[in-house]
Amino acid sequence: MNSTDMLRQIRWKCRRGMLELDLMLSRLVDRHGQAMSDAELQTLMQLLECEDDQLWDWMTGRGQPEDSRMKQLVQQIRAID
Repeated sequence: MNSTDMLRQIRWKCRRGMLELDLMLSRLVDRHGQAMSDAELQTLMQLLECEDDQLWDWMTGRGQPEDSRMKQLVQQIRAID
C-alpha cells in the first residue's frame, strides 16, 4: 500500500465515536500526515486499532501506551494545539 492510500485509510479510521478524538487525530493527519514516514504511518494505523476509551485515556494523560513508538506518537498528538 502506498502512502497516499494509507493516508486515505487513516483519515477514515480517524472518525471515532468521540468527537474529541476525531478532532485530535484528524489534526495530526491534516498537519503532519504528508510528512510522516511509512513507519510512522504504520504506527498510527496500530494506534487507530485501539478502543476509544483507551485512546482517550492516553490523549488526556491518564495512561500511556507501552509501545515506545506509540507513546511518542501520542505525545506528538497531545502537543498539537
